[in-house]
Amino acid sequence: MKSKNVESVVRRIFFYGAFVLAFAAVAEKVVNTFKRTLFAGMPEPSRLLEYAVVALLFAIAMQLDRIRILLSAKASEP
Repeated sequence: MKSKNVESVVRRIFFYGAFVLAFAAVAEKVVNTFKRTLFAGMPEPSRLLEYAVVALLFAIAMQLDRIRILLSAKASEP
């Protein structure tokens, strides 16, 4: 598998994983208002949101790097 394909797959995993974590954090917070829990032994919702933000930040950084590479390649063409 080419490195471009691997990077694309990793970026998508981070991107979709961030939204799954954010959804899990919101769902857990809603359920916590009723004095219940969805994920016993899991981190608290605020920690899940932190993980989601970090994953999304990595996905954005990888996408911006890819855009930079494509633009520099396009600028060097005659």
